[in-house]
Amino acid sequence: MDTRTWTLRPAHPADVEPIAELRAVVMRPDLERLGRFDEHRVRQRFRDAFVAGHTSVIVAEGRFAGCVALRPAPDGHWLEHFYLAPELQGRGLGSAVLRSLLVRTDADGIVVRLDVLQGSAARRLYERHGFGVESEDAVDVFMVREPGARAV
Repeated sequence: MDTRTWTLRPAHPADVEPIAELRAVVMRPDLERLGRFDEHRVRQRFRDAFVAGHTSVIVAEGRFAGCVALRPAPDGHWLEHFYLAPELQGRGLGSAVLRSLLVRTDADGIVVRLDVLQGSAARRLYERHGFGVESEDAVDVFMVREPGARAV
């Protein structure tokens, strides 16, 4: 699959189950490493948090490739539910999607926050795009990016 040709489309209620399944697949290794994987809970947490209006589906070469959510909050926007199909990871698609979102938030002067699991490879992606650690605990690393932060 050519990861250079992709689009974002608004999520629909029917996207909940495919995204919940992708979340379970993508997060399983990190959650197992942290001793926190639960077959039901990993899917249900997404179902409970899903808001179609904040979520975009990533389409690459005409098929479902992942999703990302940008949720407005009083302290900025929260980047959430950023999942890519495993076979598409490490090929530049995540960086391209993230760059496109950050161009928009930068133009609007919006701080972006996120949390990533301790030890997750995704943390390096976020650091390359200007996110820094705000706080952390045994499970999560909370990161923040000010508008216009330089990518590394």
